[in-house]
Amino acid sequence: MPALRLQRFSSFRAFEHPGYFAVWIGALVSNIGTWMETLALGVYVTEVTGKAEWTGGVAALSYLPGLLLSPLGGALADRFDRRTYLAVGTLGQMLLAAVLTVLAFTHHLSVPLVAVVAFLNGSISLLSGPAFNALLAELVPAKDMHSALSLSSAQFNLGRVIGPLLATVVLAAGGIQWALLINALSFLSVLVALWKLGPTRSPGPVVLKGLWKVLWADIVRGVDVARKDAGISLVITSTLVIAILVAPFIGLVPVFAIRVFHQGASATSLLVTSQGAGAVTAAVAAGVLVDAFGRKRVLEGVMLLLGLVTALYWLAPTLVWAAVGIFFVGACYMTCLTGIHTVCQTRAPAELRARISSLYGMVLNGGYALGVWLQGALADRVGVRFVTVSCAVFFLALVVTLRLLRPHSFDATEA
Repeated sequence: MPALRLQRFSSFRAFEHPGYFAVWIGALVSNIGTWMETLALGVYVTEVTGKAEWTGGVAALSYLPGLLLSPLGGALADRFDRRTYLAVGTLGQMLLAAVLTVLAFTHHLSVPLVAVVAFLNGSISLLSGPAFNALLAELVPAKDMHSALSLSSAQFNLGRVIGPLLATVVLAAGGIQWALLINALSFLSVLVALWKLGPTRSPGPVVLKGLWKVLWADIVRGVDVARKDAGISLVITSTLVIAILVAPFIGLVPVFAIRVFHQGASATSLLVTSQGAGAVTAAVAAGVLVDAFGRKRVLEGVMLLLGLVTALYWLAPTLVWAAVGIFFVGACYMTCLTGIHTVCQTRAPAELRARISSLYGMVLNGGYALGVWLQGALADRVGVRFVTVSCAVFFLALVVTLRLLRPHSFDATEA
């Protein structure tokens, strides 16, 4: 009976596969902890420095390594056992979270140390991210791929809803150190899920001699496949533009709450939670929309909406209207990136999925790192609203221009 109910909602089909569900739950618990840490550190850096450039800069350090490490992570994930590879990466992130926790409890936490740990944590996350995405693709059949990636985005954003709410309570009751401790412990959930997971695709024996040359050849092959495939090349280019012009709304939430609305952790939590709620809502509806209208039409429509709703969010006159606005931004952003990532995974050969996913991650994270730092730096000089609204309107103009000049440009995303 539960399976029959799930089949009525195509967005939930991936939950019918036990391995996928176990990994999904483990990742959700870990992401709740991660978003507790993200909010706590974002508020900490903004309050200590009073600079949007510092807030954007620290956020950028978590993603900047993606320019180099994402392609390497994709090549490694296609060469090694993905469960073991992910477990090692998770242990590394857990150790870094523990270091932050100890620094906070001993009153040695500082903005430079937060920046260093953010850079190291981002490096590990970007090395292991392609393996996680490729593992999800192995746990479900091709027909449930969009469901799997939508639900993966949903759990990430559900963590964005729950984590900041818990962080607000924990920060008020005990301080930043307790939020950091909870995050460190949350990584255990991923390790347990990976331990329980049954055998997955075996990559074959690994030959260490000449490994770097082999990995470089793997990276080049992945880039070549992405470049020659019309659908993949289009959506990866689109991802870069979104990352630079739109995605910085994520890292600049504390700046918007503190500098524009003159409030602190509670306002930041409200905005982050509202964005997550929008993304989760969109994830539930995404499969139904794709089944009804097709991936191409949904992707085109949501890209047109994304620039508009982002501009309206930054123009919000009050915190309440900003919360409403970021709800719709979160919904459009999640739907857009899930559609793009699905195109990458469904059009890529199975043995290249991690590498194609790594290229997607490289442009998303590298573009975001550039965009969030640049918009933060400009916001200190000419104002938060002027910079962010200008970027959103420019993105909308680019999408409208593409739609008018090349009306069939998105046809390749449907196949």
